[in-house]
Amino acid sequence: MLFTDLFAGLGMNHSFAWFLSQFLSILIFDVVLLVMIAYLLLADRKIWAAVQMRRGPNVVGPFGLLQTFADLTKFLLKEVIIPAGSNKVVFMLAPLVTVTLAFAGWAVVPLDKGWVVADINVGILYLFAMSSLGVYGIIMAGWASNSKYPFLSALRAAAQMVSYEVSIGFVIITVLLFAGSLNLSKIVEAQQNHWFVFTILFPMLPIFFVSALAETNRPPFDLVEAESELVAGFFVEYSSTPFLLFFLGEYLSIVLMCAMCSILFLGGWLPPLDIWPLNAVPGILWFLLKICFFFFMFAMVKAMVPRYRYDQLMRLGWKVFLPTSLLWVVVTAAWVLVFRQPA
Repeated sequence: MLFTDLFAGLGMNHSFAWFLSQFLSILIFDVVLLVMIAYLLLADRKIWAAVQMRRGPNVVGPFGLLQTFADLTKFLLKEVIIPAGSNKVVFMLAPLVTVTLAFAGWAVVPLDKGWVVADINVGILYLFAMSSLGVYGIIMAGWASNSKYPFLSALRAAAQMVSYEVSIGFVIITVLLFAGSLNLSKIVEAQQNHWFVFTILFPMLPIFFVSALAETNRPPFDLVEAESELVAGFFVEYSSTPFLLFFLGEYLSIVLMCAMCSILFLGGWLPPLDIWPLNAVPGILWFLLKICFFFFMFAMVKAMVPRYRYDQLMRLGWKVFLPTSLLWVVVTAAWVLVFRQPA
């Protein structure tokens, strides 16, 4: 859409101009997203190091700014090793499925007013579908490896993701009741007067945040990667570029969850107050600042909170978050019904 008029002005067929415009828009968005992921990954390592009073990556490039790109080069140049007893086709498809679905989720995320690849009316449902399908990449990786360790880890990872998707779904329902739309841009615009975090939806933000940690296998819920620190979970048999794709898919999902926290509760691209000079700042900068804030919180949790046992993890999801979020759906529905307008 961004380049359609430009290509049409060059005499191209309108349909081809639209296709080329969409292709370039998606390509530019993905490249910018990958660069952002690279530096957020570096920030994650720096924050963790700072909490432990270390310097972190500081050798490759000035202040270690090129460390992530050095790691990328290393992964790309290493040999891809496929276990002899594995199902080779499914084994190689699993990381592709994971990273493709992680990228696909970003298609409906609005960066600013009108800055979205696909501004569809069921954006929330689409996003929830992409998140749910991510389980298949994990199960494929565990099963295709033909080893009991990744297979059992894949089962545990799938159970963990499915368990916390339930509470995430109920949290999203409370937001939908307030906003009255499944469109992510409309949800942001519904917070023009006040962000949802300052309404009765405030308890839903910590539930969504902690559920996002569990959904993305982040500490203190990275149990599939902590089998006595000897086995790296469902991707233990992966090396080189396939491992990199799993790693990239995980961080894409983490940053997507940070973006969703911003959109659902902190007004997306909207400033804290509609006053000058706050409203003079481009909306995309506000959105990026909010993503960075939530990513910083993700990193601090990783550095400070001790790891849960698996039974504690499942108990938290099914016995605390599920009934609380379900109760809040009823409370929110009653609130909207009684007061007619979202508070």
